[in-house]
Formats: sequence, structure tokens, C-alpha cells
Amino acid sequence: MPAIPDWALALTFWIHFLAAVTLVGSLVAAALLVLPAARALDPLGQLNLIASIQKRMEPAAWFSISLLIVTGLFQMSVNIHYNGFLSVSNQWTIAILVKHVLVVTMIVVSAVQTWDVLPSIRRLLLRKDKASQEEALRLQRREAWLLRANLILAVLILGATAVMRAA
Repeated sequence: MPAIPDWALALTFWIHFLAAVTLVGSLVAAALLVLPAARALDPLGQLNLIASIQKRMEPAAWFSISLLIVTGLFQMSVNIHYNGFLSVSNQWTIAILVKHVLVVTMIVVSAVQTWDVLPSIRRLLLRKDKASQEEALRLQRREAWLLRANLILAVLILGATAVMRAA
């Protein structure tokens, strides 16, 4: 395999870091700042705020996840510890396998948010005069749970990354 220029590897690390900061930062802001502040609103107001924020956050999150996958796979392929697909021969390979399992789980949680919960929230908001408070509260709790789950997954992914860097 030909040597990768240092500038190309540095560029992928930079893009990877920017995507990670964007994704984790948006999760922290939404889960730890916005959701608690939204409790001051009635259930429909909370859903309206969540829908507005997610409308802006979702594209950035999916773009960040895409960049993380592309740059991460490139970085993995040129790493001296990489021994092939599903190889678990050292601490680095075990950490990368754990990281990939966590990333797949995060993608599944994000998909449920994007293509199940958010459309349900939008439908409920369209018929808000007929909407029940119970349904609004259920959707708000589900969205908050999924958002917090993704934040926890992101923190665990960063932990696996730290283990990889230490190897």
C-alpha cells in the first residue's frame, strides 16, 4: 500500500474532529440545555420547540455521522494496528470493534428519531386542536429518551476512541 501523505491524513483527522465536535456538541446542547428549559412550556409548546430544533439539527447530525464514517474508515485502514475486518488481536482492534458497534447503535437510534418520532411529532402538531396532552407527553418523553441515549452512545464512542489512542 502506498504511503499516505501527512497532509491527507491530517486533513481527515481535522474533518473527523470537526464532525465529532458538531455532533456531540449538538447532542449536549439539546439534551442538557434545550430539553430542561423546554419544561417551562406546555406539552405542545415543548413539541413545537423540539420539532423546530430538530429540523435544523437533523441534517447537520446526519452529515456529521456521514463524515465520521468516511474519515474514520480511512483512518482505520491506514492505522498500523489494523489487522483486517473483525480482527481482535490487540487492545486497539477490540476498541475499534466496540466503537463500531456503538456507532451502528447510534445510527439505529438516530434513524428511529428521524423517521419515526419526528414525523409523529409533526403530525401531532398539524392537528394540535385535536391532539391529546397524553400523546404529546409520550412523544416528548420518547424524543428526550432517544436524544439522551445518543448522547450516552457518543460519550461511550469517545471513550473507545481514548482507549484506541492509548494503545
